[in-house]
Amino acid sequence: MSVESLELSPSDMLHADTNQYLTFMLNGEEYGVEILRVQGIQGWDTVTPIPSSPNYVLGVMNLRGAIVPIIDLRKRFDMESIEFGPTTVIIVVRVENGDKERTIGMVVDAVSEVYRVDEQAVQAMPDFGGAVRADFIKGLSTVDDKMLILLDIDKLLSIKEVMSTAA
Repeated sequence: MSVESLELSPSDMLHADTNQYLTFMLNGEEYGVEILRVQGIQGWDTVTPIPSSPNYVLGVMNLRGAIVPIIDLRKRFDMESIEFGPTTVIIVVRVENGDKERTIGMVVDAVSEVYRVDEQAVQAMPDFGGAVRADFIKGLSTVDDKMLILLDIDKLLSIKEVMSTAA
């Protein structure tokens, strides 16, 4: 996927009941985040580890003059770690919590597509009786016969946890 495909055209504004999601692969599943939260995508690069940080915080990286915490989504989701390869990328997103805003990088297996999702078609996560933590899942949607897991990055990447790491 090229960076040019992430640009929004004027016709995108005509679809008020739809949102665009950048999707990415993680452990064979496709996840999506609202594209308006995405600030950039870059290939994997080394990070500076921060002592005593949560296991899913790989460290920090200097991105265009800003120190950005880098989160391994596989570890955040309690998935098996794999060696980073040529498709491994960092998706840089803007996370909000009340009046606080922070830029955070998420390491994912690969970037997939940009999809327009009708918000009316987003379904709630099924209730698993507390066996599955789903507070950071915005909902599920089917696009092109694929199930997309749409993430609420504000809940997934808690500013309180991550800001203390990057301080």
